Amino acid sequence: MLELFHKMGMPVDASKHGHALDALIVYIHWVMLILFVGWGLFFLYSLWRFRSGNNPKASYEGTKSHASSYVELSIIVIEIVLLVGFSIPLWAHHVDNFPDPNVEDVTDVRIVAQQFVWNIHYPGEDAIYGETRSDLVDPETNPIGLNSDDPHAKDDIWTINDMRMPVDKPVVARLTSLDVIHCFNLPQMRVKQDIFPGMEIPTWFVPVMETPEDAVWQIACAQLCGVGHYRMAGRYYVVSQEDFDAWYEERHSEMVAEAEADDW
Repeated sequence: MLELFHKMGMPVDASKHGHALDALIVYIHWVMLILFVGWGLFFLYSLWRFRSGNNPKASYEGTKSHASSYVELSIIVIEIVLLVGFSIPLWAHHVDNFPDPNVEDVTDVRIVAQQFVWNIHYPGEDAIYGETRSDLVDPETNPIGLNSDDPHAKDDIWTINDMRMPVDKPVVARLTSLDVIHCFNLPQMRVKQDIFPGMEIPTWFVPVMETPEDAVWQIACAQLCGVGHYRMAGRYYVVSQEDFDAWYEERHSEMVAEAEADDW
């Protein structure tokens, strides 16, 4: 059933938790289909049952059947089962198993949303983020507010609209906003999280499939964030650990060369 679901337009499932979310969506759509058909048939029955030819005189008492009440009660029970039996346990399991970057081997990344780009900040080999301060934020040259004088910032890297992550390794994403409300959306990872100014909101997932060579996976903003919302589309790639390390070293070398050029 999930394979048919994906063929009907859903993006490929490339995350460890994605199958559970897809299954929940399938259950919900089955309920929606049953409701659509059921209420449609009930509407047609009502048109036939209470047609003027069969009821030439208006009845002020109405029908005495309680069938519709039983149907409504059944729908309430089904919705409670979906919420309490599936949605809440799924969310609780995801939250309770949140990986600790200080203990576990994870890809730790800070994401600063900005009209209309995604700024991606990695902490470097020391696994410690360089100091960031609001007074250092410059939307053009330093949107993440990184203090370059902090020793922990020396091995940090940051990119614009380019996120990389190793496959089969938990990713902890720390989401912040530079201006307005945004929504971090990775369709293939089944991740969608609102981002509010003044807050750091963490989310996590485990990518289990590398990005195909001919594919472009998009970091989308799922919240209308201004007139340029349509162009707030970054890219993200799931790669092998070796390819990730090579890319990281290359980006770090680029930033060192840029800093030396600026000093000169």
